[in-house]
Amino acid sequence: MEVEVKLRLPDAAAHQRLSDALAPHHLRTHLQENLFFDGAAGELSSRFAVLRIRFYDGDSRCVISLKAKARLVGGISRVEEDEEDIDPALGRACAAEPWRLADAAGSSRIMRRVIEEFGSEGKMGSFVCLGGFRNVRAVYGWKHGLTLELDETQYDFGTSYELECETTDPEKAKELLESYLKENGIPYSYAEASKFAVFRAGKLLP
Repeated sequence: MEVEVKLRLPDAAAHQRLSDALAPHHLRTHLQENLFFDGAAGELSSRFAVLRIRFYDGDSRCVISLKAKARLVGGISRVEEDEEDIDPALGRACAAEPWRLADAAGSSRIMRRVIEEFGSEGKMGSFVCLGGFRNVRAVYGWKHGLTLELDETQYDFGTSYELECETTDPEKAKELLESYLKENGIPYSYAEASKFAVFRAGKLLP
């Protein structure tokens, strides 16, 4: 179970202000390309699951993830997540020709799981690519041992900004983050939808 605090920033100005405040804690920045997949008959989405392939910094790394049963309440996200690294060349091949995902079960534990859990009698037909979005993620080693992720997410229909923190104590982390944002005069609100949900809605939240 992945548990994260998700706080939404209203605009680029708030994002820049927070980026400046966190600059002394900066560890690295990743350019992420996220692509999402479903079975041709909606086998995953009908059961509130999603398959994602993420490329880091071009093709330096590729991770395939299966997420399910996502809940986002009061700025705290909980989702069942399983992921593994795969060869970026395989990821690109699957992005270009999604039917190759079925063949990837020979080398990918997650794809074997997808076919076994969401297929019919352990088999699954074709896959489809739903599209995706790009994300610029700055990572910070913050106080209290927390790692913060500051996101600039670029959809075809606009850009959103968000601060995330994966933690085993979300209520405490949220309290610390809210206090920090208020001290630095940075406006925020609780995220009301995941990036994937925003992508599927095709519009930014008001």
